[in-house]
Amino acid sequence: MADHAGDEDRSSDGLVSGEAAAADVDQEDRDTDKEEDAVPEKLADDDELKEKWYRRAFFTVFPKLRRVEERRQVYSNDRARNKAFKYANNIVITSKYNIITFVPLNLFEQFLRVANTYFLILLIIQLIPGVSSVPFYSTLVPLIGVLAVTAVKDAYDDVKRHYSDWRINNRAAYRVLSNGAHEKMKQHLRWKNVQVGDVLRLQNNDFITADMMVLSSSEPNSLVYIETAELDGETNLKVRQPIPETSHLQSDEEKLTAFDGLIECEPPNNRLHKFVGTLHWNDKDYALDNDKIILRGCRLRNTKWMYGVVVYAGHDTKLVQNSGSTKFKRTHLDRTMNTLVFFILATLGTLLTICWIGSIVFESVYGVDFTVYVPYYNSLQDTPAEVSFLQILSNTVVLNTLVPISLYVSVEIIRLGLSLLINWDEKMYYEVNGIPAQARTTTLNEELGQIEYIFSDKTGTLTQNIMSFLKCTIHGVKHGETTMEEPPMEQEVTTGKISRGPSPAPDTEAAMLGPEEKKEFIKELFKWNPHADLTDFNFVDDKFVEMCRNRDPDVEDFFRVLSLCHTVLPQEENGVLVYNAQSPDEAALVSAARNFGYVFVARSPFAITLKRLCKGSTDEWIDEEFEVLNILDFNNERKRMSVIVKHEDKITLYCKGADSIVFARLDETSKDAMQTTLKHLSHYAREGLRTLVVAQKHLTREEYSQWATQHHAASIVQVNRDEELDKVFNTCFLCLHSTSLVHGLAK
Repeated sequence: MADHAGDEDRSSDGLVSGEAAAADVDQEDRDTDKEEDAVPEKLADDDELKEKWYRRAFFTVFPKLRRVEERRQVYSNDRARNKAFKYANNIVITSKYNIITFVPLNLFEQFLRVANTYFLILLIIQLIPGVSSVPFYSTLVPLIGVLAVTAVKDAYDDVKRHYSDWRINNRAAYRVLSNGAHEKMKQHLRWKNVQVGDVLRLQNNDFITADMMVLSSSEPNSLVYIETAELDGETNLKVRQPIPETSHLQSDEEKLTAFDGLIECEPPNNRLHKFVGTLHWNDKDYALDNDKIILRGCRLRNTKWMYGVVVYAGHDTKLVQNSGSTKFKRTHLDRTMNTLVFFILATLGTLLTICWIGSIVFESVYGVDFTVYVPYYNSLQDTPAEVSFLQILSNTVVLNTLVPISLYVSVEIIRLGLSLLINWDEKMYYEVNGIPAQARTTTLNEELGQIEYIFSDKTGTLTQNIMSFLKCTIHGVKHGETTMEEPPMEQEVTTGKISRGPSPAPDTEAAMLGPEEKKEFIKELFKWNPHADLTDFNFVDDKFVEMCRNRDPDVEDFFRVLSLCHTVLPQEENGVLVYNAQSPDEAALVSAARNFGYVFVARSPFAITLKRLCKGSTDEWIDEEFEVLNILDFNNERKRMSVIVKHEDKITLYCKGADSIVFARLDETSKDAMQTTLKHLSHYAREGLRTLVVAQKHLTREEYSQWATQHHAASIVQVNRDEELDKVFNTCFLCLHSTSLVHGLAK
């Protein structure tokens, strides 16, 4: 992309409010404004938004009033056809007000405060002739002052939101034109001008412009690495991969401009981890899921470039669908002040009631006698009841000083001062990027330190989340480190025709070694494996290691599951094999298989390559390639992951998951081993270890062919795809014949 070197800096603009309220602006943003200003304001084609200006403005301000979609159809590189659907543009507004709505909406929010409403009612009473002895402006001026100070503060906060929206909506983007033109000015456009169906190019460190279907990338197998910290707070990189049929497009813009695929998918929704769609291209249908989509709010990492088709834009993106509109938030202090004002008003009501009763008594007994000296003011004061009613209104004005209208002004000034102190705090200055602390709202300080509850979906949220492979049990035989709480136990297990004697006891001497001695022992134990990564690895069972080197069939089946059934991606960094995993559990299990001689070295959409030690050799390693036929991903309903591979003309299903799920799908030949394994599970659970169960099933060609046909039919269904796929998953492979019922764990 010629003359576009500034994209990397440009892409680092800090997001404010709805898109990334908690994100600080990167240091490189300091240099981006000039580069962005260098891009002309109007760079896209004149037909980019032919929708009437008033309709566009209306739906931009009120996006939820746009028509409800039942199904979305996106024509790639065809703005004319997509225009008929009136999809949302890519403008995102996170501000609360505009010029028209500021005064009424801000006044409404301010009068939600009880004191402000009270003084408004008081002002109305003072305007009634003959009621108030105090001029109305004595209340009007302070009330206007309070409302004005708060309005200025709110306007200042919202101006910053508008500026943030302007910066984001005016970022530069790179569009592949469908007419094949290659003039520089026609290849660049602003984010706000991007439309559904556009094919865009992104570079490393760019923020994702809109929700896009990945077409191709610079990485092997067209893998795309993204950071999703703005969406889910996870800092580890996620991987996305296009369908193989589009990955060959690479960076050939002639082919990309000719790409005319039709994407049919679900309407806009806020489900970040789910996408259901189908690509119709070249008279074929291809299933699309969440692994083929990258979302707005993510950031491209470790990928030189990528191309994608915009599926959702602007307020239809999943990020904005989750954000919702900017709401008026009351702080804890606001709620406390409202409560105090209610008590003051209750006191005022009590005093007014006492005065009212006294007025009725006085007017009934003595009031008429005084009319000789002080006649009634008007005809409304003919009876004691009428006089008492007017007296209540008058007393309300007299006692108005009980309600502290200046309290809110004082609080707003204190909030502003404390927010400035946060901005000026030297101890909160980040010297690496030269970024000071920034209080994006004046109410930030009063909410600090008031956390009442912490909700965590896993212990790793609050801990280091470091996992290490410690123990395993294979066909009822335990292997691994011995602990002081649990001495080696013996058991007799009979599974079909296989008879097991006492389990080999781990090296108890090794279990009693100190930390440094244990490291040396492990290093010596695995010195035969040049590919081993012994970082945070504490497995010391030398007898089990010897079984691995001798290619024990059950042990071999066990580690094949661990090395094949996963979503880990290998990568070489400075000549060292590194695994990129979406969870520490997978990383620990794949690394364990690597240390025991089952080294996962490469992955493509259709194959997984393992490096193995030749049988009978001590230093000769060979590559084994397994053809990947299907991957059945883990989800919260299935609670298991499976992979179907073909190797040496044999088709095998490997599965790992929760014990209750896998055990329910075992056939009768595995029941005896299952009972013993359940006992081992109880021991491991008491030690605080995390566990899972793995199993396998050999398939005939006929079985797999029948299942694959059903799976493809279910994968391209538009409605209830997950349910249809679950039916296929649960009916075809209900019984897992386990030649190696195994149990791996991490701590």
